[in-house]
Amino acid sequence: MKKLYEDMKKRVKTTTKQGQLSKEIRQEHKGFSEWTFVASQYDHQTILRILIDGRDPKAVDIEGQTLPTLVYLAREKRPQYHHNFKPGAMNALVELPGFDGNGGSSYVGSGCFHRRETLRGKRYNKEHKADWKNWINKLEMGLKYGCRLDDIITGLAIQCRGWRSIYFNPKRSGFLGVAPTTLLESLIQQKGWCEGGFQIFASSYCPLVNGHKNIPLKLQLSYCPYMLWAANCLPTLYYVTVPSIFLLRDISLFPEISNPWALPFISVIFIHRAYSLGEFVLCGGTLLGWWNDQRMWLFKRMTSYFFAFFNVILKLLGFSQLTFTITTKVADDDVSQRYEQEVMEFSTSSPMFTILATLAMLNAFCFAGGMKRVIVDVQTLVSQPFILQILLCGLLVLINIPVYQGLFLRKDNGRMPTSVTYLSIMCALLVCTIALY
Repeated sequence: MKKLYEDMKKRVKTTTKQGQLSKEIRQEHKGFSEWTFVASQYDHQTILRILIDGRDPKAVDIEGQTLPTLVYLAREKRPQYHHNFKPGAMNALVELPGFDGNGGSSYVGSGCFHRRETLRGKRYNKEHKADWKNWINKLEMGLKYGCRLDDIITGLAIQCRGWRSIYFNPKRSGFLGVAPTTLLESLIQQKGWCEGGFQIFASSYCPLVNGHKNIPLKLQLSYCPYMLWAANCLPTLYYVTVPSIFLLRDISLFPEISNPWALPFISVIFIHRAYSLGEFVLCGGTLLGWWNDQRMWLFKRMTSYFFAFFNVILKLLGFSQLTFTITTKVADDDVSQRYEQEVMEFSTSSPMFTILATLAMLNAFCFAGGMKRVIVDVQTLVSQPFILQILLCGLLVLINIPVYQGLFLRKDNGRMPTSVTYLSIMCALLVCTIALY
């Protein structure tokens, strides 16, 4: 399989370089002559081919099992019309009638299956029977447009029409996908998802509004954590900045560790993290994987969620428009090698990296100030009121170790850009100076 994939990559690169298909490929894939007359991948007619017809008795695998119908579709694209990205492609497939070689055509989304009738605008009915011919072009149908999270508003609309979903987790992975391989691309992707979720929450598609009397309250509430991802930046930024700055100013925010009132803080922190670790391991993860997940949890909330929150606020106030950014999921060999070695990629100058680096340096300076106090007054370490703030600041420093490595230690092409390093140090020193004086 790997060899076949590498061969395909070579053919794609060769075709892209030459600007046309070779004779060998044309002979191997007969029936696709329409591509010969295509001027651009963004300007062409519909190209449709049935590669495997499930109704054909000869359509079987090497074990004699019937193969499902396999259809190739390149939907029509014109420069003057928006193609709506993935939802547009999915809706083009929904419009294809009658291909039911596997007992009924299914829409395959991000890790889920939809029965086709759910995307046809039909309300759920136990007595319902599919009538493909009479459905064509008669209903509002398909995935909804106008939002980054088309899957959320589409799924909510389906459930509001009475359809119900089930969770199925087979031992063999039902889906395999491709994810961004660099930190920046991952943060950009998360930013888009957060913008879409917060946009839904602030619109008529809000589950608490659109789902009222249509779906149970607990299901309405289950959507809300995803809708409010962006707003999570506010408490997160508070906890990664304010306690550390106040530590530098000798202002205690938490009770002394010997005080009974400190117990609720400690209990919540340890119980919640222990539960998170147990859940992660039970789902097949590792301790290192969980730790990296905590790191990404923090990085996303300090950058992606922050930008998403204010972008949506500005859009609601009429000052800007949300833009759709396609994340790159293919990297060069150098970047791919660092990804396989689980080394973070910081090679690009970005406001997101500037925020990460500035907050990392701020906590490093504040932690150094806190440790100085511990060294000077080590006898009262247990009773002093700053111990919880020191622990929190130290945890943030520990989480940001890859950032410090990218700033000062790494020499490869994935290190933090020099401009980001200098800017972050100056910003962190400025904040510390203002806090002290």
